[in-house]
Amino acid sequence: MRNRPPSALRQAALADLDGLRARHPAVFRAAWSRRAVVIGSLALVVGLAVFAMMRLDFSLLRILHGLHRLSEFAGMMLPPSAEGRFGLFLTALGETLAIAFLGTLTAACLAFPVAFLAARNVVPNPFLRFGVRRGFDVIRSVDVLIWALIWINVVGLGPFAGALAIACSDFGAFGKLFSEAIETADRKAPEGVTASGGSRLHRVRFGLVPAVLPVLASQVLYFFESNTRSATIIGIVGAGGIGQYLTELIRVLEMQQVAFLVLMILVTVALIDLVSARLRRAIIGGAAH
Repeated sequence: MRNRPPSALRQAALADLDGLRARHPAVFRAAWSRRAVVIGSLALVVGLAVFAMMRLDFSLLRILHGLHRLSEFAGMMLPPSAEGRFGLFLTALGETLAIAFLGTLTAACLAFPVAFLAARNVVPNPFLRFGVRRGFDVIRSVDVLIWALIWINVVGLGPFAGALAIACSDFGAFGKLFSEAIETADRKAPEGVTASGGSRLHRVRFGLVPAVLPVLASQVLYFFESNTRSATIIGIVGAGGIGQYLTELIRVLEMQQVAFLVLMILVTVALIDLVSARLRRAIIGGAAH
């Protein structure tokens, strides 16, 4: 690679370096305070990491000693086999998809109207917006697994509790995302509706909703894809679906059937990801991934 000759400006600066230092001392002065802040921040992060490792009994030796056990599990998984229970597993997988679909759809339908109350360009009252937004924050701060444990104690074991858990968890997330999408919507259409004599309700219905609907639909599709995995996890605590079979088979070390279930989940998630990506591209264009 050929080195480029220094520019005329660089040559002039190097020739008058002492003069530049004398005229602009602040530029050449070492920013020790900033360096101290950076070094202190790095030291704090490293210190916290070391403290966390000590508190959590982190040990590389334990990992190394357990690697042979991991290889034993991998060997027990081969070859993956349903052992005559393919129909049962397929039904459980369909139940998991139903949990994800109903939970996502319920959360989107409930969050859609409430999100307008949290949007600055719809509700001018800051106290109402603050209350709605904090409500969304409180709901979405509770993990879907916790919601599943709560609903299992309320409505009992089964997929109904799983769908309610996903609906509750996603309600807060959808509310936040929907309100942000509404606030960033193009103002021209709502202003046009207002200028033509439309009421505030007409402004929302004919100005804002058509502008944000593709974005909201894209977000719902993405969450459905993610909730397919979440529905599998909450099945482990008794919320129905394929996760329930997964945890039972792991406990009795039926690893070939576990491997078969994992393959079924991977194929299903890959297909949903493929279809969801195509739908999102069709809805909002090439920006979707």
